[in-house]
Amino acid sequence: MGKDVIIACDFPSKEATFAFLDKFGDEKPFVKIGMELFYAEGPAIVRDIKRRGHKIFLDLKLHDIPNTVKKAMQVLSSLDVDMCNVHAAGTAAMMEAALEGLTRPDGTRPLLIAVTQLTSTDQERMERDLLIREPIDQVVMHYAATAAKAGLDGVVCSPLEAGKVHEVCGVGFLTVTPGVRFADGELGDQARVTTPARAKELGSDYIVVGRPITAADDPVAAYKRCMQEFTD
Repeated sequence: MGKDVIIACDFPSKEATFAFLDKFGDEKPFVKIGMELFYAEGPAIVRDIKRRGHKIFLDLKLHDIPNTVKKAMQVLSSLDVDMCNVHAAGTAAMMEAALEGLTRPDGTRPLLIAVTQLTSTDQERMERDLLIREPIDQVVMHYAATAAKAGLDGVVCSPLEAGKVHEVCGVGFLTVTPGVRFADGELGDQARVTTPARAKELGSDYIVVGRPITAADDPVAAYKRCMQEFTD
């Protein structure tokens, strides 16, 4: 399995999204559709981008009672996305239900990954707001191990945690890592970040990159720089 860069298409409309994707011509980068775009345009945006030839990570982070998540995943499985996710905090029972709902009658399904702790969360915020007192690294590894045990394919985590996740859950367990910025870029609202090259060294399988590409003066050049740093 090769490493890949996923562009976070966090745009408010399909027009803005297509204007961005048109810049890439025949190149078809892997894209992430998050809450903003999905809630603005609905499932049709997924089908439209898929028809253009892109792989899609549908990033809706489902977190509800197991039966509700199972039914939601049954709906999402018909959209032909390549990857989708849930919050690991929803418990093993919810993750198992998600997997069951996502699996189509023929046995195929998209990759299913779980969010451990958001990259905007740090130790202080986790203790103050969530009343979780254990070290954040220990919490992330516990969530990852629970997701693996539930049968999921991987987790969303910080690049700083990718290598340890592979140690705990195996090299085949995917690490999908936001919180990536160029060395000369802005941090934005991320708290646990690193560069594409460092993410590669640390063991990330996929990096999710938004504003460093989407807000760049030349998004295509920024994407190519990111691919070169991460995959070469």
